[in-house]
Amino acid sequence: MELKGLKINFLGDSITEGAGVSTPENIYWNRIKTTYGAEVVRGYGIGGTRIARQKKPSAEPRWDRDFCSRFGEMDDDADVVVVFGGTNDFGHGDAPLGQMSDRTVDTFYGACHTLFEGLINKYPDATIVIMTPLHRCNEDNLRGDGYKESEVADLLTYVNIIKEIAAYYSLPLLDLWSVSSLQPKVEIIKQKYCPDGLHPNDAGHAIIASRLAGFIKTL
Repeated sequence: MELKGLKINFLGDSITEGAGVSTPENIYWNRIKTTYGAEVVRGYGIGGTRIARQKKPSAEPRWDRDFCSRFGEMDDDADVVVVFGGTNDFGHGDAPLGQMSDRTVDTFYGACHTLFEGLINKYPDATIVIMTPLHRCNEDNLRGDGYKESEVADLLTYVNIIKEIAAYYSLPLLDLWSVSSLQPKVEIIKQKYCPDGLHPNDAGHAIIASRLAGFIKTL
Protein backbone atom coordinates (compact mmCIF):
# COMPACT_ATOMS: atom_id res chain seq x y z
CA MET A 1 0.00 0.00 0.00
CA GLU A 2 1.44 3.34 -1.05
CA LEU A 3 1.19 6.12 1.52
CA LYS A 4 0.73 8.84 -1.09
CA GLY A 5 -2.88 9.98 -1.16
CA LEU A 6 -3.96 8.15 2.00
CA LYS A 7 -6.14 9.62 4.72
CA ILE A 8 -5.09 8.20 8.08
CA ASN A 9 -6.63 8.49 11.57
CA PHE A 10 -4.47 7.90 14.65
CA LEU A 11 -6.14 6.93 17.93
CA GLY A 12 -3.88 7.03 20.96
CA ASP A 13 -2.69 8.44 24.27
CA SER A 14 0.00 10.94 25.28
CA ILE A 15 2.52 9.71 22.71
CA THR A 16 0.01 10.33 19.93
CA GLU A 17 -0.91 13.67 21.53
CA GLY A 18 2.74 14.68 21.33
CA ALA A 19 4.20 14.38 24.82
CA GLY A 20 7.98 14.42 24.51
CA VAL A 21 8.35 16.20 21.16
CA SER A 22 9.61 19.75 20.72
CA THR A 23 6.91 20.75 18.21
CA PRO A 24 3.72 19.08 16.89
CA GLU A 25 5.35 18.71 13.48
CA ASN A 26 7.65 16.09 14.98
CA ILE A 27 4.88 13.78 16.24
CA TYR A 28 5.17 10.43 14.49
CA TRP A 29 1.84 10.78 12.66
CA ASN A 30 2.68 14.24 11.31
CA ARG A 31 5.89 12.75 9.95
CA ILE A 32 3.79 10.17 8.11
CA LYS A 33 2.54 13.10 6.03
CA THR A 34 5.57 15.40 5.80
CA THR A 35 8.21 12.69 5.34
CA TYR A 36 6.30 9.77 3.83
CA GLY A 37 3.61 11.42 1.74
CA ALA A 38 0.21 10.66 3.25
CA GLU A 39 -2.37 13.16 2.05
CA VAL A 40 -4.27 13.69 5.32
CA VAL A 41 -3.28 12.71 8.87
CA ARG A 42 -5.47 13.24 11.92
CA GLY A 43 -4.31 12.73 15.49
CA TYR A 44 -6.82 11.69 18.15
CA GLY A 45 -4.45 11.37 21.06
CA ILE A 46 -5.38 12.26 24.64
CA GLY A 47 -2.71 11.94 27.29
CA GLY A 48 -3.37 9.53 30.14
CA THR A 49 -6.14 7.64 28.38
CA ARG A 50 -6.55 3.89 28.38
CA ILE A 51 -8.22 1.36 26.13
CA ALA A 52 -10.39 -0.03 28.95
CA ARG A 53 -12.93 1.77 31.15
CA GLN A 54 -11.66 3.11 34.47
CA LYS A 55 -13.62 2.20 37.60
CA LYS A 56 -12.27 4.87 39.96
CA PRO A 57 -12.40 8.42 38.50
CA SER A 58 -9.01 9.90 37.69
CA ALA A 59 -7.66 13.21 38.95
CA GLU A 60 -8.08 14.57 35.41
CA PRO A 61 -11.48 13.76 33.83
CA ARG A 62 -9.96 13.72 30.34
CA TRP A 63 -7.82 10.72 31.36
CA ASP A 64 -11.04 8.71 31.62
CA ARG A 65 -11.99 9.27 27.98
CA ASP A 66 -11.06 5.69 27.15
CA PHE A 67 -10.49 4.63 23.55
CA CYS A 68 -13.79 2.74 23.43
CA SER A 69 -15.76 5.84 24.37
CA ARG A 70 -14.30 8.09 21.68
CA PHE A 71 -13.33 6.14 18.58
CA GLY A 72 -16.78 6.96 17.20
CA GLU A 73 -15.85 10.66 17.16
CA MET A 74 -13.12 10.20 14.58
CA ASP A 75 -13.66 11.32 10.99
CA ASP A 76 -15.32 8.71 8.83
CA ASP A 77 -13.31 9.10 5.62
CA ALA A 78 -10.15 7.26 6.64
CA ASP A 79 -8.30 4.84 4.39
CA VAL A 80 -6.21 3.66 7.34
CA VAL A 81 -6.85 3.75 11.09
CA VAL A 82 -3.92 3.30 13.47
CA VAL A 83 -4.46 2.36 17.14
CA PHE A 84 -1.58 2.93 19.58
CA GLY A 85 -2.41 2.33 23.24
CA GLY A 86 -2.26 0.04 26.22
CA THR A 87 0.66 1.45 28.19
CA ASN A 88 -1.66 3.48 30.43
CA ASP A 89 -3.86 0.46 31.09
CA PHE A 90 -0.74 -1.06 32.61
CA GLY A 91 0.60 2.14 34.13
CA HIS A 92 -2.41 3.44 36.02
CA GLY A 93 -5.56 1.66 34.86
CA ASP A 94 -7.72 -0.27 37.29
CA ALA A 95 -9.73 -2.47 34.90
CA PRO A 96 -9.07 -6.18 35.47
CA LEU A 97 -7.44 -8.15 32.69
CA GLY A 98 -10.48 -10.35 32.19
CA GLN A 99 -10.49 -13.18 29.68
CA MET A 100 -10.73 -13.79 25.95
CA SER A 101 -14.49 -14.33 26.06
CA ASP A 102 -15.18 -10.86 27.53
CA ARG A 103 -17.05 -8.37 25.36
CA THR A 104 -17.48 -5.37 27.68
CA VAL A 105 -15.33 -2.27 28.15
CA ASP A 106 -14.79 -3.07 31.84
CA THR A 107 -11.90 -5.51 31.35
CA PHE A 108 -8.82 -5.12 29.20
CA TYR A 109 -9.67 -8.16 27.09
CA GLY A 110 -13.25 -6.99 26.63
CA ALA A 111 -12.26 -3.41 25.81
CA CYS A 112 -9.84 -4.57 23.13
CA HIS A 113 -12.62 -6.66 21.60
CA THR A 114 -15.03 -3.72 21.79
CA LEU A 115 -12.54 -1.33 20.23
CA PHE A 116 -11.26 -3.55 17.44
CA GLU A 117 -14.67 -4.84 16.37
CA GLY A 118 -16.13 -1.34 16.70
CA LEU A 119 -13.48 0.03 14.36
CA ILE A 120 -14.14 -2.75 11.84
CA ASN A 121 -17.83 -1.83 11.84
CA LYS A 122 -17.13 1.91 11.57
CA TYR A 123 -14.46 1.50 8.88
CA PRO A 124 -15.34 -1.69 6.97
CA ASP A 125 -13.40 -0.59 3.88
CA ALA A 126 -10.35 0.80 5.71
CA THR A 127 -7.16 -0.90 6.81
CA ILE A 128 -6.98 -0.98 10.61
CA VAL A 129 -3.45 -1.18 12.01
CA ILE A 130 -2.74 -2.01 15.65
CA MET A 131 0.55 -0.98 17.26
CA THR A 132 1.75 -2.54 20.52
CA PRO A 133 3.03 -0.40 23.39
CA LEU A 134 6.68 0.55 23.49
CA HIS A 135 9.03 -0.57 26.22
CA ARG A 136 9.20 1.66 29.31
CA CYS A 137 11.54 1.80 32.29
CA ASN A 138 9.08 0.34 34.81
CA GLU A 139 7.58 -2.29 32.53
CA ASP A 140 8.41 -5.18 34.89
CA ASN A 141 6.48 -3.78 37.85
CA LEU A 142 3.66 -6.05 38.91
CA ARG A 143 0.44 -4.17 39.61
CA GLY A 144 -1.96 -5.67 42.12
CA ASP A 145 -4.38 -2.78 42.65
CA GLY A 146 -7.71 -3.49 41.02
CA TYR A 147 -6.77 -7.10 40.28
CA LYS A 148 -7.29 -10.45 41.83
CA GLU A 149 -4.11 -12.01 43.21
CA SER A 150 -3.87 -14.18 40.10
CA GLU A 151 -4.12 -11.19 37.75
CA VAL A 152 -1.08 -9.09 38.66
CA ALA A 153 0.54 -8.20 35.37
CA ASP A 154 3.58 -6.62 33.79
CA LEU A 155 3.42 -4.58 30.59
CA LEU A 156 4.25 -7.59 28.43
CA THR A 157 0.98 -9.18 29.56
CA TYR A 158 -0.91 -6.26 28.01
CA VAL A 159 1.20 -6.42 24.86
CA ASN A 160 0.39 -10.10 24.45
CA ILE A 161 -3.35 -9.53 24.96
CA ILE A 162 -3.30 -6.86 22.24
CA LYS A 163 -1.50 -9.28 19.93
CA GLU A 164 -3.97 -12.07 20.71
CA ILE A 165 -7.05 -10.01 19.99
CA ALA A 166 -5.60 -8.37 16.87
CA ALA A 167 -4.89 -11.89 15.58
CA TYR A 168 -8.46 -12.95 16.40
CA TYR A 169 -9.78 -10.20 14.11
CA SER A 170 -6.96 -10.72 11.61
CA LEU A 171 -5.87 -7.08 11.95
CA PRO A 172 -2.37 -6.08 10.86
CA LEU A 173 -0.17 -5.55 13.91
CA LEU A 174 3.06 -3.58 14.13
CA ASP A 175 4.95 -5.01 17.11
CA LEU A 176 6.80 -1.94 18.34
CA TRP A 177 7.59 -3.82 21.54
CA SER A 178 9.82 -6.11 19.47
CA VAL A 179 11.06 -3.99 16.55
CA SER A 180 11.13 -0.31 17.56
CA SER A 181 14.72 -0.46 18.91
CA LEU A 182 13.48 1.75 21.77
CA GLN A 183 14.32 0.14 25.11
CA PRO A 184 14.86 2.90 27.69
CA LYS A 185 16.34 0.50 30.24
CA VAL A 186 19.46 0.74 28.05
CA GLU A 187 20.89 4.07 29.20
CA ILE A 188 22.18 5.30 25.84
CA ILE A 189 18.79 4.58 24.23
CA LYS A 190 17.05 6.43 27.03
CA GLN A 191 19.30 9.46 26.64
CA LYS A 192 18.97 9.60 22.85
CA TYR A 193 15.33 8.67 22.32
CA CYS A 194 13.12 8.67 25.46
CA PRO A 195 14.68 10.74 28.26
CA ASP A 196 11.80 10.28 30.71
CA GLY A 197 11.81 6.52 30.27
CA LEU A 198 8.43 6.44 28.54
CA HIS A 199 7.73 9.20 26.01
CA PRO A 200 9.87 9.28 22.86
CA ASN A 201 11.47 12.59 21.89
CA ASP A 202 11.77 13.96 18.34
CA ALA A 203 14.30 11.29 17.37
CA GLY A 204 12.16 8.56 18.92
CA HIS A 205 9.09 9.71 17.03
CA ALA A 206 11.12 9.65 13.81
CA ILE A 207 11.86 5.98 14.46
CA ILE A 208 8.18 5.18 15.11
CA ALA A 209 7.21 6.98 11.89
CA SER A 210 9.81 5.04 9.93
CA ARG A 211 8.67 1.69 11.32
CA LEU A 212 5.00 2.53 10.69
CA ALA A 213 5.54 3.85 7.18
CA GLY A 214 7.52 0.74 6.25
CA PHE A 215 4.84 -1.50 7.74
CA ILE A 216 1.95 0.19 5.93
CA LYS A 217 3.83 -0.18 2.64
CA THR A 218 3.84 -3.95 3.11
CA LEU A 219 0.04 -4.14 3.35
